[in-house]
Amino acid sequence: MSVSSFSSSSSSSSTFVFTCFLIIFLLTPYPSNCAAKLSNTTRKTRQLSVDYYAKSCPQLEQLIGSVTSQQFKEEPVSGPATIRLFFHDCFVEGCDASILISSKPGSKMLAEKDAEDNKDLRVEGFETISKAKVLVESKCPDVVSCADILAIAARDYVHLAGGPYYQVKKGRWDGRISMASSVPSNIPRANSTVEELLKLFNSKGLALEDLVVLSGAHTIGFAHCDNFISRLYDYNGTKQPDPAIDPRLLKALRMSCPHFGGNKDIVAPFDVTTPFLFDHAYYENLIGKLGLLASDQALFLDPRTKPIVQTLAKDKQKFFQAFAAAMDKMGSIGVKRGETHGEIRKECSSMLFS
Repeated sequence: MSVSSFSSSSSSSSTFVFTCFLIIFLLTPYPSNCAAKLSNTTRKTRQLSVDYYAKSCPQLEQLIGSVTSQQFKEEPVSGPATIRLFFHDCFVEGCDASILISSKPGSKMLAEKDAEDNKDLRVEGFETISKAKVLVESKCPDVVSCADILAIAARDYVHLAGGPYYQVKKGRWDGRISMASSVPSNIPRANSTVEELLKLFNSKGLALEDLVVLSGAHTIGFAHCDNFISRLYDYNGTKQPDPAIDPRLLKALRMSCPHFGGNKDIVAPFDVTTPFLFDHAYYENLIGKLGLLASDQALFLDPRTKPIVQTLAKDKQKFFQAFAAAMDKMGSIGVKRGETHGEIRKECSSMLFS
């Protein structure tokens, strides 16, 4: 959650080559003990529901689906990029599409998307929502919020990548507040401890199991070297690598991520065994010391989360069911309803009244 798919289109080919190399390298036998609107003025406040747009925009999911399926074919990175966008939106100001708002030109107050912690958010995620919004507006003007489009698109990509298809509750309104200063304290870090992660998740109404399950979104996507470089060379100031990383992974990552002067565009997959498939291999990797981020590997090291990791590693369907439930739960964080707190934007990047 804390880091994403690679951030520049020029790195796509090198990413593919490095990913293939890393998979081959890690699959080489090695002795180890590790286990492998009706309108803005008339619309009434309602609770979230699956059939929220049943009368006002019955074709909504098909419209969004036509965009996500095409985007996934042309730019597969749109999947993890949009899923990450949904996470970052919900954790800051709630699931209200505030992450999509652009900063005002010349303003000293930056919007969420321009926060330092969001600098690596892929443009493909934003493009997916923008394209879907244009199509939806052409068929159902002034009805569907950007927040709901983001939630549906994230689900679509989970499914397109091989994950579960689940019903998305709708009825969110778009938020009117987006400040970069709100981001740092609300986004997980690549080196966060389980205690820090749990405190953050609890503050959002999410439990220990939700933390472990939602971290499973790292079954797809990539991270830049600077998010895990300290694990390779100077873990916690020891001048030594993290002992909780498989030597094969350590060697492979060091070859592409030198301690100093490396290519900042280089990335590595979160899931080194099936990086393009949404499955439960992420948890199997943690058991085998193949977690990419310190915050990922920590889930297997902490006695509170280790049993959940072990359970999900054994049962893909259990993970899928738990992930669908956790996404539904996360999708209800800080939901805005009604004109007092929200609006239905015409364009996702700008508020109606700003």
